[in-house]
Amino acid sequence: MAENTRDAYRTVLRMTGVPLPVVSFLGRLPVAMIQFGSVLLVTETSGSLATGGIVACALALGQVVLGPFVGRLADRRGQRSVVLAFSLVNAVAIAAYTLGALAGLPTPALLTLGALAGATVPGIGPLARARVVPLVRAKGGDDRLAGTVLSLESTMDELSFVLGPALVGLASVAGHPAYAFGLASLLVAVCGTAFALHPTGRTPKAVPEHPARARGGCPRLPRSVYVVRVGLLFLGVLLGACGAGITALTDELGRPGQAGLVYAAMGVMSAVVGLSMAALPERFGLISRWRVATAAAALLSLPLVWTDSLIGLYAVVTLFGAIYAPNLITGFALTERAVPPRRLAEGMTFAASAFVGGQAVTL
Repeated sequence: MAENTRDAYRTVLRMTGVPLPVVSFLGRLPVAMIQFGSVLLVTETSGSLATGGIVACALALGQVVLGPFVGRLADRRGQRSVVLAFSLVNAVAIAAYTLGALAGLPTPALLTLGALAGATVPGIGPLARARVVPLVRAKGGDDRLAGTVLSLESTMDELSFVLGPALVGLASVAGHPAYAFGLASLLVAVCGTAFALHPTGRTPKAVPEHPARARGGCPRLPRSVYVVRVGLLFLGVLLGACGAGITALTDELGRPGQAGLVYAAMGVMSAVVGLSMAALPERFGLISRWRVATAAAALLSLPLVWTDSLIGLYAVVTLFGAIYAPNLITGFALTERAVPPRRLAEGMTFAASAFVGGQAVTL
């Protein structure tokens, strides 16, 4: 089974080439850095934790509202031009947001700059899924290989949300959170551009199953897509509440520095389980996986309520991390199967926005 899983990942990498996942991983790091670092940056420069939280929420909401629009543009105009434009604009927006915070601009101005930095995120994570899955299918890949792609993409998301906050933390220790924002601006400009200009950016779109219908307006989405989005929204709420609880408990225990490490432990566990998802047999279908993963998320979140020690927190949060990736991977897989091919990028970015929106509720 392990050998078959490794073979599946090797096959995917042969189809895509190694540079594509590398630039897509580095290109999605800035999102994790600015989401986590916004509270630190604004709190450091304004002296108000409340202001930091409000501005971070504005940044997340900007991403939630405009994310599906980026996907729709990519479906209509192709990823290359859309990702290139948004990457460059986002790099400027992050730089402006950082300079505004350092200059001590009033809260309304910071809210505007934060929302702009979030709204211009190029959405490399969901767009990579929308690009690579059709690419693998066009080269003869089956549902299992498509699932392997989604496992790999979710693992890269997990690693980015471990490494991103770690880089912000290192920057804070070394001098100032603004250093991390400078790196984020550089990464999105360079790696976002590389992702946009990669040869797969011109990959032909899949032909819709009903060409006659395609000549009209946008094909309607099945109801199942909206059910999945609601599920991802609640998963985001659950994860955001977990993150807030980690911060609160470590502060209460007098060990605030442990919060990032606890969160990292959850992310590493989630990444490991995410990679292992490719080994699941095809007879264990997506609907069954979704039901099991959702039930497990509900059950494994309960111990978080009663945890009152650092060791217990590490244990229950790491265990909770084991169900995070299966939910996310299965949600994106169901989206890929359900949405019409010509709306795949929009569907993926909307799913990602639902998840981020759930997290924003808890800020």
